[in-house]
Amino acid sequence: MSTTGGTQDGSAEAPARLAAAAAARYEGLEVSVCCGRLGAPPAVTHQADRPHYAASMIKLAVLLAAHRAGALDRAVTVREEFASAVGGTYRADRAYDNDDEPWHHLGGEMTLRRLCHRMICSSSNLATSVVVEHLGLGQVAAACPEGLVVQRPIGDRAAAEAGLTNTVTARAAVQVMQALLDTGDPRLLRPLREQRYTQEIPAALPPGTPVANKNGWVTGVLHDVALVEPPEAPPYLLAVCVAGGPEESARSAIHRVAEAGWLDRQRLGQVAPGAGTTGAGPAEADPRGAAAPGAAAPEGEE
Repeated sequence: MSTTGGTQDGSAEAPARLAAAAAARYEGLEVSVCCGRLGAPPAVTHQADRPHYAASMIKLAVLLAAHRAGALDRAVTVREEFASAVGGTYRADRAYDNDDEPWHHLGGEMTLRRLCHRMICSSSNLATSVVVEHLGLGQVAAACPEGLVVQRPIGDRAAAEAGLTNTVTARAAVQVMQALLDTGDPRLLRPLREQRYTQEIPAALPPGTPVANKNGWVTGVLHDVALVEPPEAPPYLLAVCVAGGPEESARSAIHRVAEAGWLDRQRLGQVAPGAGTTGAGPAEADPRGAAAPGAAAPEGEE
């Protein structure tokens, strides 16, 4: 690998392997990628502004909103019934949750910090609903970068049936992670570093690589965004959003991109040809302007 030239990291070569993996044809899948150094324009993008159904990726914006509200150390009552975005109420579904801890506290209190921890590291939907109810949907939406749209709480079926949905782009996933880093509060990264679900980007990296990630999944949708901290290269952010196909095919695509990103980790100070740094390049957002396939919630799922 070349170590000469004038890029930020001393490499004169663009991250060609990552660019090729991002742009590869994955049968039956729509794959979006955004990757770059912290605080810098992305080095590689592919369909980075294409909207996907967000699933649990909205939980990053909820964490950021709770921090900005100065609310993380507040104790709140844990309940299972919440205001719907279209009026009335909805109830959280324990059968469709990934974490028992908040359910053990029904009727009692937890701090928003602990709820946010479970919301991220265990992807708790109940914890998410409690935090969103306390903050208000407006504060969560205000914390979202362009490309991350939150119109309703997770589990709000009436709102989903009314056409309200939550969407994310790969670029927005990177930007909300960058916003968490920009707070300067390392405690916000703790639940991402203690993530229980590491089958996507982290699984494609060498064992022991420091990584902080948040993924999201429902039938036909699998996303992950990660802060990767190689010991011998500057840290970088990588987001891969996948719609369509079986879960294992989507996971394989994420692994291929993450592996290529790791191989190019020394080259991410150089922008790959065609990887637009502002707006949508030729291979970016859906030119029709409408939400691309997969951006709506899968039927019967949240």
